[in-house]
Amino acid sequence: MNPKLVVKGINGILEGGVSITDFSLVSELDEISAKELLYALVQNGIGTWNDDLVDFDIPNDRLQTALFAINLGATIEDVSEYLTWRDFESLTGLILEEKDFDVTKNFIMTKPRMEIDVVGKKMNTALLIDCKHWKTMSKSALDEIVKKQIERVKRYVDDESMSALPVIVTLHQEEIQFVDNVPIVPIMKLSSFLDEFVGNLDSLMSIEK
Repeated sequence: MNPKLVVKGINGILEGGVSITDFSLVSELDEISAKELLYALVQNGIGTWNDDLVDFDIPNDRLQTALFAINLGATIEDVSEYLTWRDFESLTGLILEEKDFDVTKNFIMTKPRMEIDVVGKKMNTALLIDCKHWKTMSKSALDEIVKKQIERVKRYVDDESMSALPVIVTLHQEEIQFVDNVPIVPIMKLSSFLDEFVGNLDSLMSIEK
């Protein structure tokens, strides 16, 4: 199966029963390719046939299709182009889980209300991740994003007995890789960042109570 076809198929993973014709139109595939892809997805546990339609579990099956494409050779960056911001958060969480982090998505704090997209805990350290599913960001926008994430991390460590690091995960590689020692990590490099971050703790902003 061509990984590029699978990537395009992410758009066809919709709620409600999806016909071959609908899948073909939304994914911009010819009907023969669309039919082959639908059968391949179901054979790999993504979606179930219901008469002439395929029922998908949203958003899990979108994410599973993205991972299927990656396993076939598609890049994370290619796949991310077809994901929504919610899918993007899920993919970030999954990468953390694969590196043995305990993951919480959409972590809510109250008084005042603050939300952290993804929290990954490992070895008494927490990574607090803000996911930015945008194509490009200006220096001033990045500065503001980092400032707000640092505020969230400070609030988080007030309630938790562990150090925490603010991290910004982006869709694309930004020219700026750090703002005030806060890493700006493209999602296609998140896995390698997680492999190396413990050895780089001295150069990263870490906040403690």
